[in-house]
Amino acid sequence: MALFGSLSEKMSHIFSKLTKRGKLTELEIKEAMREVKLALLEADVNYLVVKDFVKSVSEKAVGDKVLKSLTPGQQVIKIVNEELVALMSSQNQKLAVASKPPTIIMMCGLQGAGKTTMCAKLGAYLKKSGKRPLLVACDIYRPAAINQLKVVGSQAKVEVFEKGTQNPVKTAKEAVEFALKQGFDTVIIDTAGRLHINEELMTELKNIKKEVNPTEILLTVDAMTGQDAVTVAESFNNDLDVTGVIITKLDGDTRGGAALSIKAITGKPIKFSGIGEKIGDIEPFYPDRIASRILGMGDVLSLIEKAQEAVTEEEMKQMEKTFRENSFTFEDYLSQLERINKMGNINDLIQMIPGLSQKLKGATVDENALKKNKAIIQSMTKKERLHPELIKGSQRKRIATGSGTTIQDVNALIKQFEQSKEMMKQMKNKRGFGRLF
Repeated sequence: MALFGSLSEKMSHIFSKLTKRGKLTELEIKEAMREVKLALLEADVNYLVVKDFVKSVSEKAVGDKVLKSLTPGQQVIKIVNEELVALMSSQNQKLAVASKPPTIIMMCGLQGAGKTTMCAKLGAYLKKSGKRPLLVACDIYRPAAINQLKVVGSQAKVEVFEKGTQNPVKTAKEAVEFALKQGFDTVIIDTAGRLHINEELMTELKNIKKEVNPTEILLTVDAMTGQDAVTVAESFNNDLDVTGVIITKLDGDTRGGAALSIKAITGKPIKFSGIGEKIGDIEPFYPDRIASRILGMGDVLSLIEKAQEAVTEEEMKQMEKTFRENSFTFEDYLSQLERINKMGNINDLIQMIPGLSQKLKGATVDENALKKNKAIIQSMTKKERLHPELIKGSQRKRIATGSGTTIQDVNALIKQFEQSKEMMKQMKNKRGFGRLF
């Protein structure tokens, strides 16, 4: 399911009508803003936030500068984009770092929001950026919460500090002392959650806050709960004065109302978003990139970052060499499939390419088909991968049997491979294209 899929689709439809017109009247802009208002409300954005947003956009969009512009439709889109960015906080808000280690991050939230898993994801993210984090188990009430933190901590390769069911305030204090002695520069405290907000929960969280004086208090909320997530954020902020929000399950939310409302209601920025179930599925929340995706304009910067993480410099040089020499083989094809797999969900990647999501509207990429193709290539001999022309009828039957597929599947992959090879050859022959390398 695409990030903000439904909202993005509606916004694209609204603005495609505006950009097709050479000139716009005030009435046409007001009609478009009415549609924008409905789209945002259907996306579960807070009513007061929608009201203020539409008012602000309308005031700027009906001015002479827009109406008399050569491209009024594009001007309106520019205004909407800027207002969306401002709504979510003008830029990515980075984590604060303590002047004297360790930096203490207190994680809080209700049960079911994915807080414990998010602790490990954040730990893995910080470790990747050169930090030495320590996870702390302070949820002593939920059955198996401590074991869960150990499991996800192990997956993230981040150490976990736990003292069983002793008082969480004492555990938090001892964890900070342990971090100081052992050289951990960041402490991530997984606090208890509840099914709903109550006085007992808040008292404990306030006591932990008072004892360890955290650098950051990050609230984890579930994007799928829509306006409930905003209500939860407001309540936690009133009691704890949170410093930021982490929004989970953003990849599964076609509405996105919580992401567009939290900053306006609480005044606190979303710092990270959870975009999948894997430990690495966490990314900084960039309001400008999210706004672009909502408006169907793609997110090239995030796509480039994912590609850079998936492809090493050595691999990039090899790809350039293959392109120049037109020596594309099934070995290269397999490497490409593995790189794509590293980058994450393909359907999400498509949404990041400007214009492509609209052209492929409703289409999805079958992740299982990619696994099947990988199995087929791995069933080939080394010689067959390097020299695809050697794969004849008998070899195709053997490859199909070895990969648990059919001869038709093998034939389809070989045809797909040949088309890719031909496309690369055509691109190479285009004037000036070679200068890219």
